[in-house]
Amino acid sequence: MPTAPEQPEPQRPPKRGGRMGDQAAVEEVPVWLTLNGAPAVTWMCTPDLLEELAVGWLAGEGYIDGIDDVKLRPCATDLGFWADISPERVTAVTAEGRKPVLASGCGAVSIFLADTDSFVPAPRRGDPPALDLLRGLFKALFVRGERYRDTGGIHAAALTDGESLLAHAEDIGRHNAVDKVIGGCLLARRPIAGLGLLVTGRISAELAAKAARAGLAWVATPSVPSTLAVEIARRTGMVLVGRAVSGSPAAHGAPLSAIGYPLPDKLSDSTDSPSDSR
Repeated sequence: MPTAPEQPEPQRPPKRGGRMGDQAAVEEVPVWLTLNGAPAVTWMCTPDLLEELAVGWLAGEGYIDGIDDVKLRPCATDLGFWADISPERVTAVTAEGRKPVLASGCGAVSIFLADTDSFVPAPRRGDPPALDLLRGLFKALFVRGERYRDTGGIHAAALTDGESLLAHAEDIGRHNAVDKVIGGCLLARRPIAGLGLLVTGRISAELAAKAARAGLAWVATPSVPSTLAVEIARRTGMVLVGRAVSGSPAAHGAPLSAIGYPLPDKLSDSTDSPSDSR
């Protein structure tokens, strides 16, 4: 598996009043993936859990359902992977007619986003845990955030069964962190359909699409979902929980009767705009 070039042991900057010093920085490197011989994607990411990142991305984009659907080979001399999958799966993804867009991630992130009509309508997949349990899960997520404590400049994600964290990852990109936890579970052959996802950033359309394709039941964030993410959740039967650690959380998405969560008075004002990079 490719690894980042060896570097001197980093000097951890001093903390001042709970905040990092000026020299705090988070690692960022390019990692490429070639799919069936053609360049597929280059991530700007934190250089760990790279096999998980590749597998999770393939699953989140709909190219594979499990680890047996891909042959993944790391490059020995560079940070990258060659992936081979069924040509029929590539054809199926291509047939969705996904449009190239600049995503609402940190910076100008180019992705291919499917139309919401391409998602198969489904009933509600499952419910998030009670609010006190959900806040406890986020507390556990924040406790694991070593890089966040060191730098204050990184995102985290975790998969959960509603009682404990099953997989955790940090990355400079929020979508990368999600790919890493999905890929980690797939590599461990742990079923992920029906699980929940915790994220520390806004729930964008791309992130909601990844969660929907992975079969997740709900996604929660201390931030808010975008309007397009809510539309994807409604169509696919997911529940999105915004402002999950605040005193005024709200559920969005799938039919929400009897869910036991506060409902928004109106749809969140957030949209998939490149200007909002939280």
